Amino acid sequence: MDGETIKSKLIILSDAAKYDVSCSSSGSDRKAKSSFIGNTASAGICHSFTPDGRCISLLKILLTNNCIYNCLYCANKCTNDIERAMFTPEEIALLTINFYKRNYIEGLFLSSGVYKNADYTMELLIRSLHILRVEHKFNGYIHVKTIPGASKELITKLGLLSDRMSVNIELPSSDSLKLLAPQKTKDNILTPMSHISSVLKSKYYKNRFVPAGQSTQLIVGATSETDFKIINLSQNLYNKLSLKRVFYSAYIPINSSPKLPSIQTPPLLREHRLYQADWLIRVYGFNACELLTEDDQYFDLNLDPKVQWALNNIDKFPMEINKVSFELLLRIPGIGRVSCLKILKARRLCSLNYDDLKHIGVVLKRAKYFITCNGKYAGDVKFDSFSIRNKLIPKVDLPLIQRSNFEQLSFFSSLPSISSNSGQF
Repeated sequence: MDGETIKSKLIILSDAAKYDVSCSSSGSDRKAKSSFIGNTASAGICHSFTPDGRCISLLKILLTNNCIYNCLYCANKCTNDIERAMFTPEEIALLTINFYKRNYIEGLFLSSGVYKNADYTMELLIRSLHILRVEHKFNGYIHVKTIPGASKELITKLGLLSDRMSVNIELPSSDSLKLLAPQKTKDNILTPMSHISSVLKSKYYKNRFVPAGQSTQLIVGATSETDFKIINLSQNLYNKLSLKRVFYSAYIPINSSPKLPSIQTPPLLREHRLYQADWLIRVYGFNACELLTEDDQYFDLNLDPKVQWALNNIDKFPMEINKVSFELLLRIPGIGRVSCLKILKARRLCSLNYDDLKHIGVVLKRAKYFITCNGKYAGDVKFDSFSIRNKLIPKVDLPLIQRSNFEQLSFFSSLPSISSNSGQF
């Protein structure tokens, strides 16, 4: 394979893949095998953290940025005048193996524009993974994007070669799809998601079909959907399709169109609040309808969703730390799952006070306004939602970190020079 040609393709197609955020730790536990290359036991995928705290990397590329679709928000839409490129399945396999052997990566995230049609693109993705798995015996982690509208047979074949699959919804409603991505429909997105879910539930392909499950991505801020709409959609996806993760991506103004919002910077703080709310639903047992309502459809950008919920339900507080159940402990701002377990274990032996909670790891600067210890309240303001809210809102407006300050890691980036004065980068 021509090194210069491959390098130029890699520059184009790794850059084209940077807007897809639907990546996370793998959740797959396939072990190393004799005569095979790689494993997924303790690794994961690009720019994320494994359960043991390691940051790991992934070759994140597109098969091609040629696309028949003209989604107004997408950098690779067919009417954009950009440099186009396309890997062959053989090139993808060889790149992955060579980078893996050099310890540059621990797996592959492979996506693609829709080339010719959905099924044709899927066949190329299947061929790429087949070469890796069968010919090169690659046993590492692979996350692949399913093409909306592809046949169920091809989705099943691809799922048997990958660890995780994702079908990106992108826009949260049918009206938004009609506005910004009229070639896509709700059905050709949800049908493959439903098929993946049904195969995962069947016993026939147990532990062989996408063992790390499926995920999706929602763009935040490209259309008028509220946080209430988005978070309820996410909960329905978790409940009905057993998704592992819903990823949120703040809308980045790449293209110009009167149908797109006129903004200067991505709504990163709103994206962050949605991730916090998503965590409360997946891990803390909250329901979307508890966090937001028809009358209050947006998260407070000044407060995290757990504090916002507590202030909206101030009648449930303060809670006595030595008596309240595990489920209610989880709902107290400043107390996480690990702290809850430590509290339950410690209070079997004695009543806990505020010093004990501090040693356990409770964030008392928030929790003290919502709890009592042995009947004592330590909040330094009047116990009402207005006073507590004013106390918890940051007093200084800190500048938000803009995504434009950062770039996806590239194999072709220059390293920063070392300062002769400081001896540091």
